[in-house]
Amino acid sequence: MTQRDTLKAVHEPFGDAFYYGSERLSSRYEDDVPGREDSGFTQSTYRTILDRFEREASEGKRLVIKDMAYYLFPPDAAPASIAPSVGRVKRGVGTTGAMHNGTTNGTTRAPYPYNSDAEPNNPTVIPRETLGNFHFTFLIRHPRSSIPSYYRCCVPPLDKVTGFYDFMPSEAGYEELRRLFDYLRSIGQVGPGMAHRDSNAGSAFDGPESLDGVESRNEVQFTNGVHSSQGVDSLDGVDSVNGVDSSNGVGHPNGVHDSNSADSSNGVTRGVEVCVIDADDLLDNPAGIVEAFCKSTGLNFTPDMLNWSTEADQQQAEEAFRKWPGFHDDAMNSSDLKPRQHVKSVEDENSEWAEKFGDEGARIIRQAVDANIEDYEYLKRFAIKV
Repeated sequence: MTQRDTLKAVHEPFGDAFYYGSERLSSRYEDDVPGREDSGFTQSTYRTILDRFEREASEGKRLVIKDMAYYLFPPDAAPASIAPSVGRVKRGVGTTGAMHNGTTNGTTRAPYPYNSDAEPNNPTVIPRETLGNFHFTFLIRHPRSSIPSYYRCCVPPLDKVTGFYDFMPSEAGYEELRRLFDYLRSIGQVGPGMAHRDSNAGSAFDGPESLDGVESRNEVQFTNGVHSSQGVDSLDGVDSVNGVDSSNGVGHPNGVHDSNSADSSNGVTRGVEVCVIDADDLLDNPAGIVEAFCKSTGLNFTPDMLNWSTEADQQQAEEAFRKWPGFHDDAMNSSDLKPRQHVKSVEDENSEWAEKFGDEGARIIRQAVDANIEDYEYLKRFAIKV
Protein backbone atom coordinates (compact mmCIF):
# COMPACT_ATOMS: atom_id res chain seq x y z
CA MET A 1 0.00 0.00 0.00
CA THR A 2 3.00 2.28 0.52
CA GLN A 3 4.53 1.47 -2.89
CA ARG A 4 1.94 3.29 -4.96
CA ASP A 5 4.36 4.12 -7.77
CA THR A 6 4.71 0.45 -8.77
CA LEU A 7 1.90 -1.44 -7.00
CA LYS A 8 -1.87 -1.15 -6.93
CA ALA A 9 -3.58 -2.55 -3.83
CA VAL A 10 -7.06 -4.06 -4.16
CA HIS A 11 -8.80 -4.85 -0.88
CA GLU A 12 -11.24 -7.79 -0.64
CA PRO A 13 -12.99 -7.39 -4.00
CA PHE A 14 -14.53 -10.87 -4.16
CA GLY A 15 -16.71 -10.11 -1.13
CA ASP A 16 -18.83 -7.91 -3.41
CA ALA A 17 -19.99 -10.91 -5.43
CA PHE A 18 -19.98 -13.32 -2.50
CA TYR A 19 -22.38 -11.27 -0.35
CA TYR A 20 -24.33 -8.92 -2.59
CA GLY A 21 -24.48 -9.77 -6.30
CA SER A 22 -26.58 -12.07 -8.42
CA GLU A 23 -24.04 -14.87 -7.94
CA ARG A 24 -23.86 -14.44 -4.17
CA LEU A 25 -22.83 -17.53 -2.24
CA SER A 26 -23.48 -16.27 1.27
CA SER A 27 -26.87 -16.37 2.95
CA ARG A 28 -25.98 -13.42 5.22
CA TYR A 29 -27.94 -10.86 3.19
CA GLU A 30 -30.36 -13.26 1.51
CA ASP A 31 -33.38 -11.84 3.36
CA ASP A 32 -32.04 -8.30 3.51
CA VAL A 33 -32.69 -6.80 0.10
CA PRO A 34 -32.24 -3.21 1.34
CA GLY A 35 -28.89 -4.19 2.84
CA ARG A 36 -27.71 -5.63 -0.47
CA GLU A 37 -28.92 -2.59 -2.38
CA ASP A 38 -27.32 -0.16 0.08
CA SER A 39 -23.97 -1.89 -0.42
CA GLY A 40 -23.77 -0.62 -3.99
CA PHE A 41 -22.59 -4.04 -5.18
CA THR A 42 -25.77 -5.77 -6.34
CA GLN A 43 -24.46 -5.75 -9.92
CA SER A 44 -21.18 -7.38 -8.94
CA THR A 45 -20.37 -10.83 -10.27
CA TYR A 46 -17.14 -12.78 -10.30
CA ARG A 47 -16.74 -11.63 -13.92
CA THR A 48 -17.06 -7.93 -13.11
CA ILE A 49 -14.40 -8.31 -10.44
CA LEU A 50 -12.00 -10.08 -12.79
CA ASP A 51 -12.69 -7.42 -15.42
CA ARG A 52 -11.74 -4.78 -12.85
CA PHE A 53 -8.37 -6.48 -12.41
CA GLU A 54 -7.83 -6.34 -16.17
CA ARG A 55 -8.61 -2.63 -16.29
CA GLU A 56 -6.43 -1.71 -13.35
CA ALA A 57 -3.52 -3.89 -14.45
CA SER A 58 -3.59 -2.15 -17.84
CA GLU A 59 -2.36 0.99 -16.06
CA GLY A 60 1.08 -0.65 -15.84
CA LYS A 61 1.22 -1.36 -12.12
CA ARG A 62 1.33 -4.78 -10.55
CA LEU A 63 -1.86 -5.57 -8.66
CA VAL A 64 -1.63 -6.86 -5.10
CA ILE A 65 -5.01 -8.28 -4.14
CA LYS A 66 -5.78 -9.09 -0.51
CA ASP A 67 -8.83 -11.27 -0.14
CA MET A 68 -10.50 -14.16 1.65
CA ALA A 69 -10.25 -17.67 0.29
CA TYR A 70 -13.72 -18.15 1.77
CA TYR A 71 -15.20 -15.88 -0.91
CA LEU A 72 -14.28 -18.39 -3.64
CA PHE A 73 -16.09 -21.33 -2.03
CA PRO A 74 -19.71 -22.31 -1.51
CA PRO A 75 -20.26 -22.17 2.27
CA ASP A 76 -20.41 -25.21 4.50
CA ALA A 77 -18.26 -27.34 2.18
CA ALA A 78 -21.02 -27.57 -0.45
CA PRO A 79 -19.88 -28.96 -3.81
CA ALA A 80 -18.54 -26.20 -6.06
CA SER A 81 -19.50 -25.37 -9.61
CA ILE A 82 -18.05 -22.57 -11.68
CA ALA A 83 -19.70 -19.16 -11.26
CA PRO A 84 -21.92 -18.62 -14.31
CA SER A 85 -20.37 -15.31 -15.31
CA VAL A 86 -16.89 -16.83 -15.65
CA GLY A 87 -17.89 -20.24 -16.99
CA ARG A 88 -18.11 -21.34 -20.59
CA VAL A 89 -21.14 -22.82 -22.36
CA LYS A 90 -21.54 -24.26 -25.80
CA ARG A 91 -23.28 -21.92 -28.24
CA GLY A 92 -23.74 -24.43 -31.01
CA VAL A 93 -21.54 -26.84 -32.91
CA GLY A 94 -17.91 -25.78 -32.65
CA THR A 95 -18.63 -22.56 -30.74
CA THR A 96 -18.33 -21.47 -27.14
CA GLY A 97 -19.08 -18.31 -25.23
CA ALA A 98 -19.15 -16.88 -21.76
CA MET A 99 -22.17 -17.60 -19.65
CA HIS A 100 -24.45 -14.65 -19.10
CA ASN A 101 -23.65 -12.68 -15.96
CA GLY A 102 -25.96 -13.56 -13.11
CA THR A 103 -27.43 -16.71 -14.65
CA THR A 104 -27.99 -18.98 -11.68
CA ASN A 105 -30.63 -21.54 -10.82
CA GLY A 106 -33.48 -19.70 -12.45
CA THR A 107 -34.84 -18.18 -9.25
CA THR A 108 -34.61 -14.74 -7.72
CA ARG A 109 -33.47 -16.09 -4.36
CA ALA A 110 -30.55 -18.13 -3.08
CA PRO A 111 -28.57 -18.22 -6.33
CA TYR A 112 -26.48 -21.17 -5.25
CA PRO A 113 -26.35 -23.91 -6.42
CA TYR A 114 -25.50 -22.45 -9.80
CA ASN A 115 -26.90 -23.95 -12.96
CA SER A 116 -23.34 -24.51 -14.20
CA ASP A 117 -20.72 -27.21 -14.44
CA ALA A 118 -18.03 -28.06 -11.95
CA GLU A 119 -14.38 -28.60 -12.78
CA PRO A 120 -12.85 -31.88 -11.66
CA ASN A 121 -11.18 -31.50 -8.26
CA ASN A 122 -11.54 -27.70 -8.29
CA PRO A 123 -13.12 -26.74 -4.94
CA THR A 124 -13.72 -23.09 -5.96
CA VAL A 125 -16.18 -21.26 -8.22
CA ILE A 126 -13.30 -19.82 -10.30
CA PRO A 127 -11.96 -21.79 -13.30
CA ARG A 128 -8.51 -23.31 -12.92
CA GLU A 129 -7.39 -21.41 -16.02
CA THR A 130 -8.29 -18.12 -14.32
CA LEU A 131 -6.64 -19.06 -11.03
CA GLY A 132 -3.50 -19.67 -13.08
CA ASN A 133 -3.18 -15.92 -13.71
CA PHE A 134 -2.39 -15.21 -10.05
CA HIS A 135 0.65 -15.58 -7.85
CA PHE A 136 -0.71 -16.83 -4.55
CA THR A 137 0.69 -16.21 -1.10
CA PHE A 138 -1.05 -17.00 2.18
CA LEU A 139 -1.46 -15.04 5.40
CA ILE A 140 -2.62 -16.87 8.51
CA ARG A 141 -3.41 -15.90 12.10
CA HIS A 142 -4.05 -18.09 15.11
CA PRO A 143 -7.79 -18.61 15.73
CA ARG A 144 -7.35 -17.51 19.35
CA SER A 145 -6.71 -14.02 17.99
CA SER A 146 -8.87 -13.84 14.89
CA ILE A 147 -12.08 -15.48 16.13
CA PRO A 148 -12.78 -13.25 19.17
CA SER A 149 -11.87 -10.22 17.10
CA TYR A 150 -14.39 -11.20 14.43
CA TYR A 151 -17.03 -12.12 17.01
CA ARG A 152 -16.77 -8.59 18.40
CA CYS A 153 -17.73 -7.22 14.99
CA CYS A 154 -20.92 -9.32 14.92
CA VAL A 155 -22.43 -8.38 18.28
CA PRO A 156 -23.60 -5.11 19.86
CA PRO A 157 -22.57 -2.38 19.77
CA LEU A 158 -20.22 -2.82 16.80
CA ASP A 159 -22.70 -4.82 14.70
CA LYS A 160 -24.61 -1.63 13.94
CA VAL A 161 -21.45 -0.29 12.31
CA THR A 162 -20.42 -3.42 10.44
CA GLY A 163 -23.91 -4.51 9.41
CA PHE A 164 -23.04 -8.08 10.44
CA TYR A 165 -25.73 -8.92 13.00
CA ASP A 166 -24.99 -12.60 13.45
CA PHE A 167 -21.77 -14.42 14.20
CA MET A 168 -21.45 -17.21 11.64
CA PRO A 169 -18.67 -19.62 12.65
CA SER A 170 -18.41 -20.88 9.07
CA GLU A 171 -17.05 -17.47 8.06
CA ALA A 172 -13.80 -18.17 9.92
CA GLY A 173 -12.53 -19.51 6.61
CA TYR A 174 -9.63 -21.69 7.77
CA GLU A 175 -10.98 -24.82 6.11
CA GLU A 176 -11.43 -22.99 2.80
CA LEU A 177 -7.93 -21.57 2.95
CA ARG A 178 -6.45 -24.99 3.55
CA ARG A 179 -8.48 -26.50 0.72
CA LEU A 180 -7.38 -23.77 -1.68
CA PHE A 181 -3.77 -24.17 -0.59
CA ASP A 182 -3.85 -27.92 -1.11
CA TYR A 183 -5.60 -27.61 -4.46
CA LEU A 184 -3.03 -25.15 -5.79
CA ARG A 185 -0.25 -27.43 -4.63
CA SER A 186 -1.91 -30.46 -6.20
CA ILE A 187 -2.05 -28.85 -9.66
CA GLY A 188 1.50 -27.52 -9.50
CA GLN A 189 0.63 -23.83 -9.34
CA VAL A 190 2.34 -23.48 -5.97
CA GLY A 191 5.49 -25.32 -4.88
CA PRO A 192 7.27 -27.55 -4.36
CA GLY A 193 9.85 -24.84 -3.63
CA MET A 194 9.51 -23.01 -0.32
CA ALA A 195 9.97 -19.33 0.47
CA HIS A 196 12.96 -18.69 2.71
CA ARG A 197 13.23 -21.03 5.69
CA ASP A 198 15.86 -20.85 8.41
CA SER A 199 18.58 -23.41 7.72
CA ASN A 200 18.32 -24.48 11.36
CA ALA A 201 14.56 -24.93 11.22
CA GLY A 202 14.80 -28.44 9.85
CA SER A 203 11.99 -30.04 7.88
CA ALA A 204 8.67 -31.32 9.12
CA PHE A 205 7.77 -32.70 5.74
CA ASP A 206 8.39 -36.39 5.43
CA GLY A 207 6.52 -39.04 3.55
CA PRO A 208 3.78 -38.34 0.99
CA GLU A 209 3.61 -34.59 1.71
CA SER A 210 7.33 -34.01 1.39
CA LEU A 211 8.05 -30.63 -0.13
CA ASP A 212 10.93 -32.15 -2.05
CA GLY A 213 8.72 -34.46 -4.06
CA VAL A 214 6.10 -34.39 -6.75
CA GLU A 215 3.22 -34.82 -4.33
CA SER A 216 3.48 -31.38 -2.74
CA ARG A 217 3.09 -28.47 -5.06
CA ASN A 218 1.36 -25.18 -5.32
CA GLU A 219 0.67 -20.63 -4.30
CA VAL A 220 -2.66 -14.50 -4.37
CA GLN A 221 -2.51 -13.33 -0.85
CA PHE A 222 -5.50 -15.00 0.80
CA THR A 223 -6.47 -15.14 4.44
CA ASN A 224 -8.82 -17.49 6.27
CA GLY A 225 -11.79 -15.24 5.82
CA VAL A 226 -11.83 -13.39 9.14
CA HIS A 227 -11.90 -9.67 8.38
CA SER A 228 -10.89 -7.97 11.55
CA SER A 229 -8.00 -7.52 13.91
CA GLN A 230 -9.90 -4.95 15.88
CA GLY A 231 -10.47 -5.42 19.56
CA VAL A 232 -9.14 -8.59 21.16
CA ASP A 233 -5.43 -9.18 20.57
CA SER A 234 -5.34 -6.58 17.83
CA LEU A 235 -2.58 -6.87 15.30
CA ASP A 236 -2.19 -3.10 15.38
CA GLY A 237 -2.17 -2.76 11.66
CA VAL A 238 -2.23 -6.27 10.27
CA ASP A 239 -5.93 -6.81 9.90
CA SER A 240 -6.17 -9.26 7.07
CA VAL A 241 -5.36 -12.74 8.11
CA ASN A 242 -6.06 -16.30 7.07
CA GLY A 243 -6.66 -15.44 3.48
CA VAL A 244 -4.91 -14.99 0.19
CA ASP A 245 -2.78 -12.17 -1.07
CA SER A 246 -2.65 -12.37 -4.79
CA SER A 247 -0.50 -10.66 -7.30
CA ASN A 248 -2.21 -10.45 -10.67
CA GLY A 249 0.03 -9.63 -13.54
CA VAL A 250 -2.30 -9.19 -16.49
CA GLY A 251 -0.64 -6.57 -18.63
CA HIS A 252 2.44 -6.42 -16.42
CA PRO A 253 5.67 -8.16 -17.44
CA ASN A 254 6.54 -9.21 -13.89
CA GLY A 255 3.11 -10.04 -12.67
CA VAL A 256 1.83 -13.07 -14.53
CA HIS A 257 2.50 -16.27 -12.68
CA ASP A 258 0.67 -18.79 -14.82
CA SER A 259 1.06 -22.37 -13.70
CA ASN A 260 0.86 -23.36 -17.35
CA SER A 261 4.22 -21.74 -17.90
CA ALA A 262 5.79 -22.78 -14.59
CA ASP A 263 9.31 -24.13 -14.57
CA SER A 264 9.57 -27.80 -15.27
CA SER A 265 12.38 -30.14 -14.36
CA ASN A 266 12.41 -33.84 -15.15
CA GLY A 267 8.73 -33.70 -15.89
CA VAL A 268 7.79 -32.20 -12.54
CA THR A 269 5.76 -29.00 -12.76
CA ARG A 270 7.15 -26.30 -10.52
CA GLY A 271 4.93 -23.39 -9.53
CA VAL A 272 5.76 -20.28 -7.56
CA GLU A 273 7.26 -20.80 -4.12
CA VAL A 274 5.05 -21.84 -1.23
CA CYS A 275 4.79 -18.54 0.66
CA VAL A 276 2.85 -18.66 3.94
CA ILE A 277 3.14 -15.86 6.50
CA ASP A 278 1.98 -16.24 10.07
CA ALA A 279 0.79 -12.94 11.56
CA ASP A 280 2.56 -13.58 14.86
CA ASP A 281 5.87 -14.11 13.04
CA LEU A 282 5.26 -10.94 11.07
CA LEU A 283 4.74 -8.91 14.22
CA ASP A 284 7.75 -10.44 15.96
CA ASN A 285 10.05 -9.71 13.02
CA PRO A 286 8.42 -7.25 10.57
CA ALA A 287 11.54 -6.45 8.54
CA GLY A 288 12.68 -10.05 8.20
CA ILE A 289 9.31 -11.47 7.21
CA VAL A 290 8.42 -8.66 4.78
CA GLU A 291 11.84 -8.89 3.15
CA ALA A 292 11.42 -12.66 2.71
CA PHE A 293 7.94 -12.10 1.27
CA CYS A 294 9.30 -9.57 -1.21
CA LYS A 295 12.07 -11.91 -2.28
CA SER A 296 9.60 -14.72 -2.87
CA THR A 297 7.19 -12.56 -4.90
CA GLY A 298 9.74 -10.56 -6.91
CA LEU A 299 9.27 -7.22 -5.15
CA ASN A 300 12.02 -4.84 -4.11
CA PHE A 301 12.14 -4.58 -0.32
CA THR A 302 12.61 -1.15 1.23
CA PRO A 303 12.39 -0.34 4.96
CA ASP A 304 9.72 2.29 4.34
CA MET A 305 7.28 -0.56 3.62
CA LEU A 306 7.08 -1.02 7.40
CA ASN A 307 5.61 2.40 8.06
CA TRP A 308 2.49 4.06 6.69
CA SER A 309 2.35 7.28 8.67
CA THR A 310 2.10 9.83 5.85
CA GLU A 311 -1.14 11.59 5.00
CA ALA A 312 -1.17 9.89 1.60
CA ASP A 313 -0.77 6.46 3.22
CA GLN A 314 -3.63 7.12 5.63
CA GLN A 315 -5.88 8.34 2.83
CA GLN A 316 -5.13 5.22 0.82
CA ALA A 317 -6.03 3.04 3.81
CA GLU A 318 -9.29 4.89 4.41
CA GLU A 319 -10.31 4.46 0.77
CA ALA A 320 -9.43 0.76 0.75
CA PHE A 321 -11.24 -0.06 4.00
CA ARG A 322 -14.30 2.15 3.52
CA LYS A 323 -16.60 -0.57 2.23
CA TRP A 324 -16.10 -2.70 5.36
CA PRO A 325 -16.87 -0.17 8.15
CA GLY A 326 -15.89 -1.20 11.65
CA PHE A 327 -13.74 -4.15 10.61
CA HIS A 328 -10.44 -2.35 10.12
CA ASP A 329 -10.48 0.51 12.60
CA ASP A 330 -7.30 -0.57 14.36
CA ALA A 331 -5.43 -0.87 11.09
CA MET A 332 -6.63 2.55 9.98
CA ASN A 333 -5.44 4.06 13.25
CA SER A 334 -2.00 2.45 13.06
CA SER A 335 1.18 3.56 11.36
CA ASP A 336 3.47 0.54 11.78
CA LEU A 337 3.66 -3.02 13.11
CA LYS A 338 3.92 -3.65 16.84
CA PRO A 339 4.92 -6.86 18.64
CA ARG A 340 2.15 -9.11 19.88
CA GLN A 341 1.39 -10.09 23.42
CA HIS A 342 2.77 -13.47 24.32
CA VAL A 343 0.35 -16.40 24.25
CA LYS A 344 -2.07 -16.63 27.15
CA SER A 345 -3.28 -19.80 28.79
CA VAL A 346 -6.61 -21.29 27.78
CA GLU A 347 -7.96 -20.35 31.18
CA ASP A 348 -6.86 -16.73 30.76
CA GLU A 349 -8.41 -16.61 27.30
CA ASN A 350 -11.72 -17.99 28.51
CA SER A 351 -11.78 -15.53 31.39
CA GLU A 352 -11.02 -12.57 29.14
CA TRP A 353 -13.67 -13.56 26.60
CA ALA A 354 -16.28 -14.09 29.33
CA GLU A 355 -15.53 -10.65 30.73
CA LYS A 356 -15.90 -9.03 27.31
CA PHE A 357 -18.73 -11.07 25.80
CA GLY A 358 -20.41 -12.99 28.62
CA ASP A 359 -20.31 -16.71 29.36
CA GLU A 360 -22.32 -17.67 26.27
CA GLY A 361 -20.13 -15.52 24.03
CA ALA A 362 -17.01 -17.09 25.50
CA ARG A 363 -18.44 -20.56 24.89
CA ILE A 364 -19.20 -19.77 21.24
CA ILE A 365 -15.76 -18.27 20.69
CA ARG A 366 -13.95 -21.20 22.31
CA GLN A 367 -15.91 -23.67 20.21
CA ALA A 368 -15.03 -21.80 17.00
CA VAL A 369 -11.38 -21.42 17.99
CA ASP A 370 -10.99 -25.11 18.75
CA ALA A 371 -12.73 -26.08 15.50
CA ASN A 372 -10.16 -24.19 13.42
CA ILE A 373 -6.87 -24.91 15.18
CA GLU A 374 -6.15 -28.06 13.17
CA ASP A 375 -6.38 -26.23 9.83
CA TYR A 376 -4.33 -23.32 11.19
CA GLU A 377 -1.59 -25.60 12.49
CA TYR A 378 -1.49 -27.47 9.20
CA LEU A 379 -0.83 -24.24 7.29
CA LYS A 380 1.58 -23.03 9.97
CA ARG A 381 3.92 -25.90 9.06
CA PHE A 382 4.57 -24.16 5.75
CA ALA A 383 5.20 -20.67 7.18
CA ILE A 384 8.28 -18.66 6.27
CA LYS A 385 11.10 -18.99 8.79
CA VAL A 386 13.77 -16.28 9.01
